Amino acid sequence: MSAKKCDVVIVGAGFAGMYLLHRMRKLGFSTRVFETGTDVGGTWYWNRYPGARCDVESMQYSYSFSEELQQEWNWSEVFSAQPEILEYAGHVADRFDLRRDIDFNTTVTSAHYDEGTSRWDVTTDKGESLSAQYVVMATGCISTAQTPDFKGLDDYKGAVYHTGNWPHEKVDFTGQRVAVIGTGSSGIQAIPVIAEQAGHVTVFQRTPNYSLPAQNAPMTEDYARSWKDEYPNLREQMRQTAKGALGEFSDVMGLEASQAERATEYERRWALGGTALLGSFRDMMVNRDVNETAAEFVRDKIRDIVHDPKVADKLVAKDYPIGTKRICVDSGYFETFNRNNVALVDINETPIENLTANGLATSTEEFEFDAIVFATGFDAMTGTLFKVDIEGQGGARLRDKWDAGPRTYFGLMSEAFPNMFMVTGPGSPSVLTNMMVSIEQHVDWITDCLVHMRDNGLATIAPELQAQDDWVEHVNEVAHGTLFPLAASWYMGANIAGKPRIFMPYIGGAGSYREICDKVVADGYDGFSFEPASAQATAAE
Repeated sequence: MSAKKCDVVIVGAGFAGMYLLHRMRKLGFSTRVFETGTDVGGTWYWNRYPGARCDVESMQYSYSFSEELQQEWNWSEVFSAQPEILEYAGHVADRFDLRRDIDFNTTVTSAHYDEGTSRWDVTTDKGESLSAQYVVMATGCISTAQTPDFKGLDDYKGAVYHTGNWPHEKVDFTGQRVAVIGTGSSGIQAIPVIAEQAGHVTVFQRTPNYSLPAQNAPMTEDYARSWKDEYPNLREQMRQTAKGALGEFSDVMGLEASQAERATEYERRWALGGTALLGSFRDMMVNRDVNETAAEFVRDKIRDIVHDPKVADKLVAKDYPIGTKRICVDSGYFETFNRNNVALVDINETPIENLTANGLATSTEEFEFDAIVFATGFDAMTGTLFKVDIEGQGGARLRDKWDAGPRTYFGLMSEAFPNMFMVTGPGSPSVLTNMMVSIEQHVDWITDCLVHMRDNGLATIAPELQAQDDWVEHVNEVAHGTLFPLAASWYMGANIAGKPRIFMPYIGGAGSYREICDKVVADGYDGFSFEPASAQATAAE
């Protein structure tokens, strides 16, 4: 049976995949979308753990492509919780009738480039084969959950959960003894909520994290209206910022301010909530001395909040600059360690040796638990891409080409893989920004490129190797001009054993990156090579 044909295959039905489908439809491209889950939502479909919440304000973490959508949707909180964001995704799917072109419960298993036809042969776990001119990987940056390979994991008889792949039905921890392993963003959000319900919670921490209070509040009509009345202007401002979001970003250099002025500014921004503190001074992420003043301010806050000085000392991060790991935003995280039913175990002092039938054992003690929650993060940026068997020109496998770290041109494409695009791939600002802004920018660039090719009789597009090498070098050069590489973060792949240590996102800012991408197009897609449709036809003959 010959493979079905379509113009575009999209892998993933999160916010990127949904917007891609909407744009492709309007432009007349025949499109198929494949999604492993049972519905839309991407990361917000999978991450249903207690306390899951966005760290970008609701009025900014939303689509901008439809004025009607912007005006009709109402958020209930300043920082939205996962259920409401998932509801929003479902509303978008309903409003634009997207589900009819999405194959749910279906995983793309392979995508092989056929040089004879200049098309992609795509297969799914349902046995379907397709031939597509273009493949777009809208698989997300943090969508492959990472569970540590603990000895005895299969021996444990209790309930096991992962924050990145949470059950769809409600989990009841009432009265239970619960272990939470990991204190990254998901752990910091989940632990306070679990502790309110469970009989006892033991938190196993490897690396203490800086976290800032969300200071979340119900959405007021006046605040929502202040955005809705000015959305066109405010959205344009957002697109030009480094973070893809509006907030208070100071032009003052930290060492130009006195110690008292810095303290006053940090207090003000702590009260504002969210990530506002990181915008206190212009040089915070490039000057270690300035960064240390902010880090020590947060450490002092933790010491003030946590009653037991020994526990507080374990919770303060000392070994890396603040903001160089993705900053966490919490609702009562440090206060939770004042509860009688919460204990902290530092696994640097007493490592976890193995799981047992009833719990786990560290180097000094055995614990019994009714449930274990792994809040151990993701194989970020590349993990989900590597789950698909991707072969390009000459049988080149993406996993092999990226063996020493991901190599892309703008995080949009990779050399030797013609007509395969990535949304917010490694080498783009992605996770360092408001993802909604970065997603829309990438989708618009990709769809505009496909229209350009269609209008000009072009069959394929691929990055030139030298242009890709130059971009990879630029991404690393910019990163190493900051403090970010000083942390063993998932930005660097440091949470995955054996993963190359390379700074994966582009730190130059969403606004600057947008200008670079626009200039490349204005210069005739500089750094990309096209093959005309006539050459494709000749090769096929």
